[in-house]
Amino acid sequence: MSGEKLILSPKYRAFLRCNAPVEFLEGTTAAGKTTVGIFKFFLKIAQSRKKYHIIAARNTGTAEKNIINKDLGIMDDFSILTEYHGNGSKDEKLPHILFHTSKGDKVVYVMGYGDKTKWQTALGGQYGCLYIDEINTADIHFVREAAMRCDYFMATLNPDDPALPVYSEYINRSRPLPEWEGGTPPEILHMLTEEPMPGWVHWFFSFADNAALPPEKVEQIKNNVPEGTKLWKNKILGLRGKATGLVFSNFSRKRHVVKASYARQFIDGQDGERFEIFSAGLDTAYSQQSPDTIAMSFLGVTDKGRCFLLAEQVFNNAELRTPLAPSDTAVKFVAFLDRCRNEWGFSRNVFIDSADQATITEMSKYKRLHGSIYTFNPAWKKLPIIDRINLQLGWFAHDQFLIVEDCGSCIRELEVYSWSEDKDNTPEDGNDHMINSVQYAFIPFKGKIGGKEGEHH
Repeated sequence: MSGEKLILSPKYRAFLRCNAPVEFLEGTTAAGKTTVGIFKFFLKIAQSRKKYHIIAARNTGTAEKNIINKDLGIMDDFSILTEYHGNGSKDEKLPHILFHTSKGDKVVYVMGYGDKTKWQTALGGQYGCLYIDEINTADIHFVREAAMRCDYFMATLNPDDPALPVYSEYINRSRPLPEWEGGTPPEILHMLTEEPMPGWVHWFFSFADNAALPPEKVEQIKNNVPEGTKLWKNKILGLRGKATGLVFSNFSRKRHVVKASYARQFIDGQDGERFEIFSAGLDTAYSQQSPDTIAMSFLGVTDKGRCFLLAEQVFNNAELRTPLAPSDTAVKFVAFLDRCRNEWGFSRNVFIDSADQATITEMSKYKRLHGSIYTFNPAWKKLPIIDRINLQLGWFAHDQFLIVEDCGSCIRELEVYSWSEDKDNTPEDGNDHMINSVQYAFIPFKGKIGGKEGEHH
């Protein structure tokens, strides 16, 4: 045994007392998720009536290093009550832990989800308790197969690409307990929006929840990670997002997302800065088979060179009972522009996806039949996508592009829009409808946006 003691913060004490069928432990690095999680997991095994249970990690070597043999790991916590048979035994051919309890011996299989042929052979029958280490990296087919075979399910996860199916199918269907909701970052709370499952609990643990971690160790960990990088966002802040490959890698909710009340002060220029240009963009896609989106954006540019995305509206034909046609889009876009005019200001020129001649034709028809104060322009696409991205990256770097917090679709896209894995230096064709809409709106006024850093402060 290591001689170390399990020191628990109030949140971890609440976690140990919590009786839930499914629990997900998300958070920063060095938050103690595995240490406390595996301790509770074995207490649940001891209470279970079933004999067989599962611990799953990337491979058995990872499980041995990070779960079984580490300080305050299984062998340390439960000592003579456990026997680890890494090569199986005469009775159980698979790697397993034999756990001696007051309800008899329990068999805890240790398996890797990285090798499909192995876990497909290992899974069978029903199990009492299931523990999946770093579920965000697990084969989703393994998660589905294993999760339906257990009575109690616990998983740890590190922040990852929010678009992974494990989030929508499992993690985002859990909710924090009301008394601990305040400790979950708003960025993650905003993602826990799938249909909730009864009793599924989401836990977010940070450095502050690890009572055994000295403050100087926390500082050392933070100092070893460059602030502002994706690694900082994932490991230090515990926020989701692809670790590599993000197009807008310097976008930060903390720096670039503002309240509508903050943006409204520039309508009248109370602080010596005022909106001098308003613009709007429309990106369209009418497929019912894909997540293609009809994306409307409205932005304002101040006389200090700051650009604000003030409003958005999105429609997804795949989710609509009656799909939108181009003629419907024309009516809805005008209604969107009218609302924005009443709330923010008048954008006479608006810009529509120039590849969508059907919608442009419907806009012209609408203006001819009903009259309109808006001028519907085809978007100017001669500025290459790479140059548009480069402009926005520069504006984000100097806090010159800000987004009102109500524009959730744009924020989500900025956090997942990635470089294509198949083509070098090319963004993916997806997660970009609102991004494109915003670009159509700002391209004609790009010379008015930006300036020297700090000029507006």
